[in-house]
Amino acid sequence: MNQNSINAYQRNAILTASPAELTLMLYDGAIRFCNIAIMAMEKNEVEDAHNNIRKAENIITELRATLDRKYPVWEDFDRVYDYIYRRLTEANMQKDPEIVEDALKYIREMRDTWKEVMRLNRTGEQ
Repeated sequence: MNQNSINAYQRNAILTASPAELTLMLYDGAIRFCNIAIMAMEKNEVEDAHNNIRKAENIITELRATLDRKYPVWEDFDRVYDYIYRRLTEANMQKDPEIVEDALKYIREMRDTWKEVMRLNRTGEQ
């Protein structure tokens, strides 16, 4: 498969995804960018680390901006997103992979919770 085919596939996956699937893709992207940043830090590739942490921060900002305030749990999600964002900013300033790992732990928990909500909605459980 060539790069153009892969890009077309990815573009199609995004265009045909439900809002819930797009949210899951955002979580997965944040996790991927954090992992890339950690590897860059370990290789002392400061610019790559910075750029990938910024990408993860942008995703967290988007997730916060799209919180639906009609549900009471939005404030809990907002607090977690705020914490993740602050940890990513701190990790970027200090170039500390352990701080990124802390943020990653919460991003993974949020993603896993989201996947469970999606599963419950598909099966009709509440």
